[in-house]
Amino acid sequence: MAFAKIVFASMTGNTEEIADIVAQKLEELGHTVDVDECTTVDADEFQDADIAIVASYTYGDGELPDEIVDFYEDLQDLDLSGKIYGVVGSGDTFYDYFCKAVDDFDMAFKGTGATKGAESVKVDLAAEDEDIENLEKFAQEIAEKAE
Repeated sequence: MAFAKIVFASMTGNTEEIADIVAQKLEELGHTVDVDECTTVDADEFQDADIAIVASYTYGDGELPDEIVDFYEDLQDLDLSGKIYGVVGSGDTFYDYFCKAVDDFDMAFKGTGATKGAESVKVDLAAEDEDIENLEKFAQEIAEKAE
């Protein structure tokens, strides 16, 4: 089975929970999963994974969280050809740029040569039942692409 690396940034715990939901589903499907907070890993660790996933919240008016900016910049320098990627995240629909960090990471991954495994999932604040279903479907689609 595939090895999945999930890197997250979470201020309130919502995005960490999102990362854990995806990780749990991938593990149920028989994959090995490593989940790390973004300040404890380097982007090049994605090179050791078959599946690369970023879970990030969006700060304020569409900004990346400060703690994940270096990771984001380093990601853009990688060649991840042959890898499957996905992006999930949380935001607040109160702001004009809902979950913009998800879109930013999607664009960054596209530049690495990695293959998109599933459509990104954006969660308004905390994951509710429908969000959990979408996150599990996201994990299922990525797992199928990695096989």
